[in-house]
Amino acid sequence: MKHRRRFKQTQSLEERLAGEAERLREQAKKLPHGSEREILLRRARQAETGSHMSEWLRSPGLQPPK
Repeated sequence: MKHRRRFKQTQSLEERLAGEAERLREQAKKLPHGSEREILLRRARQAETGSHMSEWLRSPGLQPPK
């Protein structure tokens, strides 16, 4: 039976997604206009959206359905 490797994250999911978005935007700045740059910018927006959704889901104001 295989054992899963466990890894304790030192940063929250929101921090990791925000960092990834920033890294992708910096990488996109170095490329000329074109499809590769657009793909990187799209991935950066997706990472930011994921970060915001995760923050929203963890917020104390979010109430479970009754």
